[in-house]
Amino acid sequence: MNLRLLTFVALALLAAIPAQAAKPKMRLVLQITVDQLRGDFVERFGDRFGKGGFRYFLDNGVHYNNAHYTHANTETAPGHATLATGAPPAYHGIVGNDWLDRNTGTSIYNTSDDRHHILGEEPRPNKGVSPRNLKGSTFSDELIMSNAGESRSFSVSVKDRGAILAGGHAGKAFWFSTRQGTFVTSTYYYDEYPQWVSDWRSLRLADEYMGQDWELVLDHDSYAAADADDRPFESSPVGIGTTFPHRLDADAPARFYNLLRLTPMGDELTLQFVKALIDAEEIGQSQNVDYLQISFSSPDYAGHFFGPSSLEYEDAVLRLDGVLEELFRHINKKIGLYRTLIVLSADHGGPEIPEHAAALGIDAGRFPLDWFSNSNPLSKLLTARYGRDDLIVGHQHPYLYLNVHAIDEIDAEVAEVERFVAEQLTLTPGIALAVPTTDLMNGRIPDMPIQRMIRQNFDPERSGHVHLVQDQYWFLHSNQGIRNLGIEQLPAVHGSPWRYDTYVPIMFVGPGISRRAVNRRVAPRDVAPTLSAWFGIKPPSGSTGEPLEEILR
Repeated sequence: MNLRLLTFVALALLAAIPAQAAKPKMRLVLQITVDQLRGDFVERFGDRFGKGGFRYFLDNGVHYNNAHYTHANTETAPGHATLATGAPPAYHGIVGNDWLDRNTGTSIYNTSDDRHHILGEEPRPNKGVSPRNLKGSTFSDELIMSNAGESRSFSVSVKDRGAILAGGHAGKAFWFSTRQGTFVTSTYYYDEYPQWVSDWRSLRLADEYMGQDWELVLDHDSYAAADADDRPFESSPVGIGTTFPHRLDADAPARFYNLLRLTPMGDELTLQFVKALIDAEEIGQSQNVDYLQISFSSPDYAGHFFGPSSLEYEDAVLRLDGVLEELFRHINKKIGLYRTLIVLSADHGGPEIPEHAAALGIDAGRFPLDWFSNSNPLSKLLTARYGRDDLIVGHQHPYLYLNVHAIDEIDAEVAEVERFVAEQLTLTPGIALAVPTTDLMNGRIPDMPIQRMIRQNFDPERSGHVHLVQDQYWFLHSNQGIRNLGIEQLPAVHGSPWRYDTYVPIMFVGPGISRRAVNRRVAPRDVAPTLSAWFGIKPPSGSTGEPLEEILR
């Protein structure tokens, strides 16, 4: 048989392969972010998961079980931005949930933009939002640019930052408003609500949870934390209580809507809105790939108020498992899971409550944030050295900001004051590191793991003058903004560069992906370039991650 005949036979055999054997054309990229899902919890709770939620990934996809963030401030906003852009805060600019203006000391929220007010509300100072503060492009932006805007992008969360930052610049975002008691958007995205959104808002589905109980979804004795329902170091917002069942009740609508966000009912409500969005916008029904990002927040709230080893946190994750199963069932019905690429990760991990850690013999504690007021020991030391007690503008985790105008008035160098402050802080119990910005910019800090993470978090326009890192299992956060919930402090607070805060799962499932557990070290910044490589488009502009080879084989 000659070469021509062999070639003819081979081509004939290829032509005979059924069309369905070819890789199906993708219709949807679904990116799921679980707020404060530490990497170990997928395995710890796995024996209680149903078949169609988290287990859909574990049984059919790739599970990266050694994924860690590479930036130092592990808060919600930086994490969502990194997942979307494949970049660290040094490139995407979201150095924290908030930061201070280096000249005025004014606090800036990560999505603040007074040019775009919330639809359904009158414009108010410091209440407008958009993705303006996010630098560079996201995967969804690149997807839309790759086909002249034929792809569409939507992002949903009860938290505005969980929707806006993850949704990029070119898509649409919706989030839950405790002021309106329903999902909202801003004038950045729409001039008026689409009809389907107005119809959904008119249903007032959130109000149906008024007076309902948050009860355990499984039998009490099946929980690992069955005997940990009422620990003395937990703290609960007024109106919800510290033990099961938790009654969703409040003396005012705004308080009730706030409580609703803090429970798994917030994730259930998010699911109902997402299902309406999928149906009304006909997601995945065109010839182009659409993008949908959903951030589920109830595990984060449970982790903050009750701790990650609590019965509440465990139940929040198990309830989310059911939410995911219902979501996947709806997508399979409307679009087809065989045409959907799904990735799940988290914006950060989470620590144990320090009092809980201390009870186990671990050195743990809380750094007193009134230390940064004008009467604190640091100000007294500054007064003794420089003759001024106003050289500190404020603290916005993880940064301490200095008063550059006052420093200029006394003819001192900012770098000198930075170093003096850093030296004094490192002598203080609870502070592991205090890194001056000038030394950071000039390369005068050691090339060690934590210092590299601090560099990855640094933006010269937004970061403060001294980066503070608390000791392991110590907390370094302000309690401002939570006292309106009827509590004095958050029991557990993430935001450090330590492994319990950087550790998250990364899981992919979709056509052509085989079941596998991967133990090598990867990072959430690898997610966006992996998605880009899958679809053959360029990665986001500031991306520093690498495509994950197991997904592209």
